[in-house]
Amino acid sequence: MGMSAKDERCASPTDEEWPEVEKAEKLARGAALKWASGVFYRPEKLEGLGHYRNRETQRNSSIQSRLKSTVQSYLEGVSTGLEQLRSAVQEVQSVCQDMGAARWALLDCADHFQDLQQMRALMAEHVQLASVVQVLPQLFSVHEVFSHALQLLRGQHLLEAHAELMMMEHLRDDILSQLHLRGLSSAQATVLSYFSCLQELNESLAKQLWSIVSSSLQLVREDPVLFVTAIRIIEREEKIDDTLLLDATFLPPGRPKGWRQKFYHVLQETITAAHFNAIRMDAEGPGLARHLAALQRDIVSELRVVKDLMVQCVPAHYNILSVCTATYHRALSSHLQDILREDLDKQALFLLLEWVLRMYPSPEVMGHPDLLPEVDVSSLGPLISPELVDQTERKYVEKVKASVIEWMQRTLEVEFKEWFREEEPEMDHQGFFQSALPVIVVQMLSENIQVASLITDSLQQKVYNMALEELEAFLGRLREVLVQCGKEHQKDRAVPKHYVPYLLAMLNNNLALSSSIPSLHPNAACREVPASLQVALDKMQKKACQLLLEELLLDLQPFYVQLPSRKWLSGSQVVNSMCEVIDKYTKDFSHVRKPAFTGLDRSQQSLEAVFALRELICLKDPALLSLEVLGFITKYPDVSDEHISTLLDLRGDISKDVRHVVLEMMAQNPQPLPEGYRPIFSTILVPAPELPFCLRKAKCA
Repeated sequence: MGMSAKDERCASPTDEEWPEVEKAEKLARGAALKWASGVFYRPEKLEGLGHYRNRETQRNSSIQSRLKSTVQSYLEGVSTGLEQLRSAVQEVQSVCQDMGAARWALLDCADHFQDLQQMRALMAEHVQLASVVQVLPQLFSVHEVFSHALQLLRGQHLLEAHAELMMMEHLRDDILSQLHLRGLSSAQATVLSYFSCLQELNESLAKQLWSIVSSSLQLVREDPVLFVTAIRIIEREEKIDDTLLLDATFLPPGRPKGWRQKFYHVLQETITAAHFNAIRMDAEGPGLARHLAALQRDIVSELRVVKDLMVQCVPAHYNILSVCTATYHRALSSHLQDILREDLDKQALFLLLEWVLRMYPSPEVMGHPDLLPEVDVSSLGPLISPELVDQTERKYVEKVKASVIEWMQRTLEVEFKEWFREEEPEMDHQGFFQSALPVIVVQMLSENIQVASLITDSLQQKVYNMALEELEAFLGRLREVLVQCGKEHQKDRAVPKHYVPYLLAMLNNNLALSSSIPSLHPNAACREVPASLQVALDKMQKKACQLLLEELLLDLQPFYVQLPSRKWLSGSQVVNSMCEVIDKYTKDFSHVRKPAFTGLDRSQQSLEAVFALRELICLKDPALLSLEVLGFITKYPDVSDEHISTLLDLRGDISKDVRHVVLEMMAQNPQPLPEGYRPIFSTILVPAPELPFCLRKAKCA
């Protein structure tokens, strides 16, 4: 539907002022046109045109009425706002007028303000003078109050004396504070000089307080009033300190006094001086034992007093029992460290270790039933550090080691002194030779190990290790003395008289030591003998066996010289004599325990050598002798030319040519000794050749 020219004229001013309205109207017309073309595109639809016109007219009327209502409401709000703005403008104008009037009034009164400032200064001076006049009686009475306070102190009226002291200090501090605030620092020296008596009074009161604190353990048992009074004064001063510290503008001289901290210090010093700063005491023997017993008694007794009595006399926040317990612990720790710096013997070291590690935490001292549960020794830490414990244990082991060495040396001397007796060594119930040496040595080591077990497992292990080391060293010294004794015996075989029985006793002693060593181990489940110690035992046993065999060989040596000879082959009594000597030794060997006796049996290697010699002697074809000898010297490389030559002489059927061939073969085939080879022939002496029978002035046969 189109617009008329009138409508366009009417709409043009609005369109010029509101382009959005024009755009919206065009969109609306376009949408209406599109809708109408869609509805009335057929002629029969035109019949309902009136119906559509009425419906749209009603809807348009409804929209216009709502728009009018909205616009009316908006206009009413705008009208109200404009009215309020008019009222606000009027009020601002009124305030501006009043401010202007006030400004002119202030300008008129500016000259009178200088007069008010002078009045204010006079007022402040008047207030100060009034304050001074008010305190003048107190100022004039300072020295009188000081004298009275001193009298109160001498009469031990401490609370009254402290009250007067606080009053005078408050007066002085108030004056000093006023001077400080007004910048009159130069006048402070005059005030301090006038109140100088307060320093003397303060020191006198403090001296009495600390004297009371130093006697606190006795006072709380006999008369706790003085002690409680001292605590009350200390707490008064602590409150004054706290108050002044909160006011950061001025801190009077001598503040903060810190008397509560001083109380702890004096109490700790008293405890330390009473028990731990005494004159030098005997650090060894009974003196140390008595000293530790006294410490044990005093510590328990005094902590009981603190727990039962002193705790009731001080505020709970003092934690007085914990403080005293920690003081005793620290002082005792330092005291024991001082003692441990001394050169102590093993008894003193053992006593200290036992007291520190066993006695101190036990129910005898810090774990006393009367101190539980308030006193918890575990919270105090170790009395001495683990490093110092280990160092002390090592010192103790060194002292024990020195004692063990001395004792073993004395035992060794006594043992070999008995060798020169006229009697044979004693025998046990089985008839085996023995001496007291293994019993003494093992018992001494075992006792030291058992004593160490009373302290700690680590100390026991240290002593056990030391015991094995010293036992090994002792076996070495024993072997050396045994060798020396053997050398002396070879010089004079009559001394010692019972050389062989004592050697046999030494073998039995070695076996006894070997069987007793496992019993020394702290752990019953571990019974092994250390390898190095077993080697020392084996060396000792071999040395004793060697000396026995040497003794046997020396007795048989005269007969050995006669064996490879024609005299022996012709039916001499040499073999019978040898058997008699061997029978004698066999009887002696019966006094040795079976293991050592089986060490004394002939070795398989020696028997094989005898059988090999038999083969050489029984060889029927001399032409094969050179080959047999080569095999023999290959197996027994320590055999010499003299041994083979003597063997050939023993046969009696070897020509000079065969002898020359055999000896030449040996010279051309020298045999080195293989590693681990046990020499046999090098210990066998070659008998001197028999001289041929000769007639005077005739050729030898």
